[in-house]
Amino acid sequence: MFDYQAPAELLKDRIILVTGASRGIGAALAKGCAALGATLILQGRDAAALDQVCQEIQAGGGRAEPLVLDLEQADAAAYAAVAERLQRRHGRLNGLVHNAGLLGPRVLLEQTPATALAQVLQVNVQAGFALTQTLLPLLKAAGEASVIFTSSSVGRKGRAGWGAYSVSKFATEGLMQVWAEELGEAGIRVNSVNPGGTRTAMRAAAYPEEDPARVPAADAILPVYLYLLGPASQGTTGQALNAQ
Repeated sequence: MFDYQAPAELLKDRIILVTGASRGIGAALAKGCAALGATLILQGRDAAALDQVCQEIQAGGGRAEPLVLDLEQADAAAYAAVAERLQRRHGRLNGLVHNAGLLGPRVLLEQTPATALAQVLQVNVQAGFALTQTLLPLLKAAGEASVIFTSSSVGRKGRAGWGAYSVSKFATEGLMQVWAEELGEAGIRVNSVNPGGTRTAMRAAAYPEEDPARVPAADAILPVYLYLLGPASQGTTGQALNAQ
């Protein structure tokens, strides 16, 4: 695992938006950040699931609010509305974690429907681009901020049978690198994290025969995210990191 021990109150008074926060890694990360003092904005398309995570955070004394937004359907007006809401409520954004993603069909590229590729790219790449671009004024207003893109081992070395998902993660790595080059002078660091095999619904869909107990729970892979979201990672940008 990534070697980092988060100190208490690491994220005190920081405003952090996590996409795909209704379950899995996103929900675990939201709870972990809230426990370290951050105020969380939790994006997802399942309102009931988001409310449940928010309630769990609030029950532990943390601060969180749901943001119901379907990244597959979101347009420029929807992203602008998110930016306006966050500007009105918080005035800044210290962290943006692009965790939401679609697996798509696990087939060869020659068997991948063009519509499936477009759908996966929409959620895994286009949404990350659009949300980052729209929220840049809030990230800049924080003085120093961190943007994290979720990658994969199949986005760093192509692997047969991973089709649209692999293509989308290669694009994610490129998106991260370009943002890192462009935003350094604004005090915004941009990195990617490969979570590795983690006990999530997406992992179960990709490896239906695997015993879930053989891979770590989402809570176990949080150190790299906490490092990148906290002040210890200032100066770290354009890096492709691994959680495990």
